[in-house]
Amino acid sequence: MRETEVLIVGGGPAGAACAMKLKQHGIDCIILDKEPFPRFKPCAGWITPDLFEILRVNQTDYPGGLTTFRSFVISIRGFRFTLPVRQYAIRRYEFDKWLLRKSGAPFYVHNVKVIERTQDGYQIDGAYSAKYLIGAGGSQCPVYRTLFKTVSPMPKGSLIIAQEEEFRYSVTDERCHLWFFDRGLPGYAWYVPKADGYLNVGIGGKAAALKARGENLHSHWVQLVRKLDELGLVKDHAFRPSGHYYYLRQRRAKVRLDNAFLVGDAAGLATLDMGEGIRPALQSGIRAAEAIIRQGDYSLAWIPSYSWPSLIGL
Repeated sequence: MRETEVLIVGGGPAGAACAMKLKQHGIDCIILDKEPFPRFKPCAGWITPDLFEILRVNQTDYPGGLTTFRSFVISIRGFRFTLPVRQYAIRRYEFDKWLLRKSGAPFYVHNVKVIERTQDGYQIDGAYSAKYLIGAGGSQCPVYRTLFKTVSPMPKGSLIIAQEEEFRYSVTDERCHLWFFDRGLPGYAWYVPKADGYLNVGIGGKAAALKARGENLHSHWVQLVRKLDELGLVKDHAFRPSGHYYYLRQRRAKVRLDNAFLVGDAAGLATLDMGEGIRPALQSGIRAAEAIIRQGDYSLAWIPSYSWPSLIGL
C-alpha cells in the first residue's frame, strides 16, 4: 500500500497544477492516470497569456511549440469579420507532459477501479491511500462517478459533444478561423494552425439542442470538411476525427465532499462561450491545493465563466 497526503486521480492540467502547488508547499502527493504521458488528447489547445502567469512560470521557458495569434477570422451565421486577440495555441501532447513533469509529483499509470472511504481518508484499489482525494480525471473521472454523481448530477443541457483531428499539414493560411452557428449548428467549428507543422480542425455543439432537432454532429462534421475544401484550407486529407464530450460551467455544482475535491472537466468548468477548459482546469487545481494547504474553503465561484475578455486581452 502506497500512502500519501493527497491522491490525485488524473494527470492532465488540473491534476498537474494541483500537484505543483502542493509540492511547492512541501505536501506529499501522488498522481494516478490510466494512460502514460505523453498521450494523445483531442483539443484545440487555445491558451491566453495569463495562463503562464497563473502557473508562475516564464512563457519563454515553455519548451513545446507555441503558436501566436493576433487576430481570429470569425464567421457568425455567415457574417465574417476579423477580431484582434492575444492568444496562443499549444499541442496538448506536449503541454500536458511538460506540466506533469514540472509538477514534481510521483506519477503512476493506474486505471482506477474502486474508491473507498476509510477512517483516515480514501483508498484506491487497495493499493493507494491518502487523507485527501482530488478528482482530476476529466469528464469520465472515477472520483466524480463514485462520490459526486448522485449528489451533483451534470445537467443534460450543459453537455457538449465534439469531433476533431490534429494532424501534420502544410497550411496555406496561418490564421485561426472560427465558424459560429453555421447551418444551424448549436456551437462552432474551428481551424487552428499549430507549431511544427500541425493543424487542428474540429467542431462542437450542445448535445441536447442537436437531439431536439433530430440532428447528429457527424452531419455537421461532413459540412465542415466540405467548407475546408471549398475555402482551400484543407485539401486531399483523409480525415479520421476523434469524438469526445465535456460539460459547460456549472455555477451550483457541488465540488467538495469532506476531503474529496473535483477540479477541471471533472467539475464541469468549460467556459460558457468558447468551451475553453485549460485555464479553468489550472485555476481549479491550484484552488483545491490552496484549500488543503490553508485548511480553507474550496469554491469555484471566482473562476470566469467566459473566455472572450481574456482572449482579447481585457
